[in-house]
This record gives sequence, C-alpha cells and structure tokens, in this order.
Amino acid sequence: MKLGLTFSDVLLIPKKTPLRSRAEADVKTKFTRNIYLNIPLVSSNMATVTEHKMAISMAREGGLGVIHQFNTLEEQVEEVKKVKRSTSYIIDDPICVQSAITVGEAAAIMKTEGVTSLLVKQVDELIGIFTSRDYLFEENLNKNITEVMTPKDKLVTAPYGIELRRAKEILHKHRIEKLPLLENGKLRGLITTKDLRKLEQWPNASRDKKGRLLVGAAVGVKDTIERSKALIDAGADVIILDIAHCHSELAILRIKEFKQHFPHIDLMAGNIATADAAKDLIEEGADGLKIGIGPSAVCTTRIMSGAGVPQLTAILDVVSVAKWYGIPVSADGGMQFPGDVVKAISAGASTIYSGSFFAGTDEAPGYIILKDGKRYKRYMGSASYDSNHERKENAEGRKVKDKLNEVYVEGVSILVDYKGSVNEVIRGLVKGLQSGISYCGALDIKGMQENAEFMQITSAGWEESKSRGAKLSE
Repeated sequence: MKLGLTFSDVLLIPKKTPLRSRAEADVKTKFTRNIYLNIPLVSSNMATVTEHKMAISMAREGGLGVIHQFNTLEEQVEEVKKVKRSTSYIIDDPICVQSAITVGEAAAIMKTEGVTSLLVKQVDELIGIFTSRDYLFEENLNKNITEVMTPKDKLVTAPYGIELRRAKEILHKHRIEKLPLLENGKLRGLITTKDLRKLEQWPNASRDKKGRLLVGAAVGVKDTIERSKALIDAGADVIILDIAHCHSELAILRIKEFKQHFPHIDLMAGNIATADAAKDLIEEGADGLKIGIGPSAVCTTRIMSGAGVPQLTAILDVVSVAKWYGIPVSADGGMQFPGDVVKAISAGASTIYSGSFFAGTDEAPGYIILKDGKRYKRYMGSASYDSNHERKENAEGRKVKDKLNEVYVEGVSILVDYKGSVNEVIRGLVKGLQSGISYCGALDIKGMQENAEFMQITSAGWEESKSRGAKLSE
C-alpha cells in the first residue's frame, strides 16, 4: 500500500547557501505555459476570496487573482473588466458618452464605472472631456454635458503610439491629468497621470503587453466555451477550468473544445492528484495543472467520498509527469504556514493556489464580523452548502428558505480571523519562500527544486518544529 505524505510529515534538509541575504532570492516563476509571474502566489476562485479588489492587489504585488465563477456571466465579466481597467500604459477603450446626456447622468456613470473622467463624443467624433472637477460645485445637474465639459478646441491631445516618456512631458508641460490619443482624427486611447504613477508605484506588478494587470477567470464544464469567450473578450489572460474531479471524460472533452476555439489562450485545468491525470490532461491541451483533492480547510471531499491524496505526495506524483512536458503545476490547498509554501514549491509546484491564506483580508469579498470581541470574515468552500444555497438565490433573484436536499456537500463554511491588508500577507509568504530558497542552498525557485532534499519526520518532530510556551497576547 502506497504511503501518502503531506506538509507536516516532512522537513527540508538545510544546505550551504550562496546568498548574503534572503532578499536576494529570485521568486519569479510560471503559472502556465505562457503566463509568467513575479511571485508564485495565486488567490483562488472562491466566492469569499477573489473578486476584482483581490485580483488587483495580487497582480500589483506580482502574483495573480482568479475571478470566481459563482455569479452570473455578466457579473464575472464586469469583475474582469474592473481589473483590466485599473491600470495600464494606455487605456485602449476609455469610457465614452454621447453629447446628449446631462451632467447628472454623466456623474452617475462615473460613479458606477469608478472613473474620474468621461470622453464626450458626437456619434464617433471626440468633442470634449468631462471630469469630476467640471461638476464639483454645479447645482443644476440637468444641464447638458456640453455646457460644462472642456471642448475639443481646448483639449491637449497626442498621436496614438506616442512614447511614454514623451507623454509624460506633455502631461507635465500642460499640467493636465488626461491625454486623449488620436489616430487620423479618431479617438484611439487615453493616457492618465494616475496610471503612470501606478506603473512607478508597483514596478513588480504582473502585467500584459499593454501594461494592464494580469487576471485569471474560472469556468466550469456546463458553459465552458460560452463563458470563456465572454471572459477572454473582457480581457482575461488565462482561463481556469475548475472542477472538483477534473480527471474525467467530460473535462477532457472541454479541454479539447477550448483549445480548438481559443488556441492562443492558456488553459489551466484542475483539480487532479495523480500522474495518470496529469498525462491525460496535458496530452489533450492543458497549459497548466492544478493539484489538490481534499486538502483545503473548507473541503470535506476526503471525508465525504473517501478519496484523495495527501498534498505533498500529490504534487510529487503530478510533477513527475508534468515536468517532462514542460507544463507548470499549481499546488491548490493544504497550506497553513509559509513553510508549507516552500515545501510545495520545492516538491515541484511552480505556484501555489490558495484561498485560506487570502481569506479574511480587506480585499476579500464580505463584511467583517464581530464575535466575542474578535473580528472575523466568512470563508466558504466552493462545494459547501452555504455556497450552493447562495448561488441558487443569486440565480433565481430571490430568497430561498427551503433546504436544498439535492445538494451533495463536499465543503464547509467557517469564520477566519480578520487579517487586514492582503499586501502584508503576501509579503510574509514571499519572505518565507525566500528564506526557504536560502536554506536549500539556491538562488531561485529552479535551484531550490533541484537542491531540495526532504526528510520524513515523526509527529514528535513536527511538535518540536512548532513554537512553544505561553503567548504574550491573543
């Protein structure tokens, strides 16, 4: 009978390090065949973990957020668009309005879209720009927008394709914040000082060729192609086919269909836990694999179905096949400490995919709950009863009081400690990983994987690894 090991069953044997400081360790990696990240951290597509706020923060720090699919297609598309619009070198599709609307209508659009300006058109021709300053003290919101906007003859514009350096010079010279870009007299884009500042503020961010933040989006097997097309059109950089048991004939069929429709878009498929599953999914076109059958704190698959593989063994088995195809894998779930991230990546994972690390932060969806004097946020397993119940309510647009007896539950809903900003969580995980690279005598992730030597330990060895003694405070 095969032995299955998880993170607390092993330790990495320390080796001589060439690093003078752990901060020198390089943590750049690949998420899928063509998607590169500056840190190997991905927030999972769970309803209480990743929407646009989390995805933006993850990408700004160099990782990736995957927008969950537990809402309508329109809502998921809008979440992707919010990430792509959050920052870029050039906004290719700036928000425009027609000249017939009122100041009040324009202000409402700006609030909904989360922008501070609108480009005003008459049919297809740019005729002006409307900013929040134009209605700051305006009492009559029924005025036509053309009465208060800055007209075209007073606008400073630039040709589409202008170098960023030159654009900065124009913005500085004229003391303006928005620079419309024209080509043959037609509006083609927009550069803003706010976006240029963001480029300098987050130099390590994960970006596409246009300077927009990278974002992933999850789909299931029911509407894979339809949903994927809408998400890709909205700007999603990578699609995640997310199924509890992805080693199935239906999942393989969906992978084939996806690569036929979208040959130039990377597809990550999961979850799996065996070498056989890795071989089957890769040969049908998967560009990345997600590993984990039942290791999550809010997953009860192993208890309910009796099936699963302890996470460290699952990673080692999947990597044994994936590495020969050059396909990256992501370790999904089972990690409690930064050291578990180090072990997962040392075992061959290119990235880790987590909900529990990032749940409970400011950027995770949901409210802060005060209970017994402590602050919490809710964390739901995607296959939990609560998640299924809320999905049904959202789909039907009404409260559902009846118990959903037909739902087969493989997850739970729990409260997790409120953690504050996700940026601090990310930085703590990265520091732990850089320390792990140092202890493995390496300079980067690839070197750590080559040098990694695991030692199986006893339960007493694990107890010895943990802190002991009375805590100074709760």
